[in-house]
Amino acid sequence: MCTLALAWRAFGDAPVALAANRDEALDRPAEPPALRDPADGDGVRYVAPRDAEAGGTWIGLSAAGVAVAVTNRWLDADREGDRSRGLLVRDCLEAGSAEAAARAVERDLETRAYDGFNLVLADDTAAFVLSYDGGLAVTRLDPGVHVVGNVGGVVNGVERFAVPERRREFGAERADSARRVAAALVPEPGESGASWVDRASDVLADHEYGACLHGDGFGTRSFTRIRTSADPTGTPEFAYADGPPCETPTAPVSVPSDFGAADGGT
Repeated sequence: MCTLALAWRAFGDAPVALAANRDEALDRPAEPPALRDPADGDGVRYVAPRDAEAGGTWIGLSAAGVAVAVTNRWLDADREGDRSRGLLVRDCLEAGSAEAAARAVERDLETRAYDGFNLVLADDTAAFVLSYDGGLAVTRLDPGVHVVGNVGGVVNGVERFAVPERRREFGAERADSARRVAAALVPEPGESGASWVDRASDVLADHEYGACLHGDGFGTRSFTRIRTSADPTGTPEFAYADGPPCETPTAPVSVPSDFGAADGGT
């Protein structure tokens, strides 16, 4: 995942609205989003695509209302991670809340190592960006729009970029893209969460903003949008494009009508 835009508690109808592009090797196998049971049988169900190579995921929404997404974090030196970052995302989706997921990551990093990452966690009561480069920085998010990518992003209205020297030119391009996406996605007067996520979808598909990438063997592989409902009886939206969003239609993913009713808060 390279670019994600999160609107957290910015709109009355949607506590969480998220739109994200995943950039990955074009030949890395993946499965489309589906309802998935917890790995150990004792967590929370969730809807997510699946990385068929390592078994984890890069984005999803749990029945507890927790949205989780990860981007790579580019560093000046590669780390020897002993576990896939996608499995960490899966662990967070099985937690009962964004707060519980953040604490679980902190505990996990006491004994495990990962490649660099930026991890976004959000539910209706709390949201975080967890940035890891061998040490963990946890930022609690304020209500508003936040944009995160491989070299950082615009978080709580502040630019937080760290461009590694070995990727100076491309990293600077990624930072500039994140700035432009953030500027384009400032909430408009009277805008709803549903309208905002439509607009975010268009921005991430528009090459003017530099978030949809096409390269030789690497590029934007998929697009995901998630929107939760402020109505406790409402069904969240999950939609997915299995290809670059500039040329691939986004299709709704079936979410059970009781999603969250039996599992939420466990």
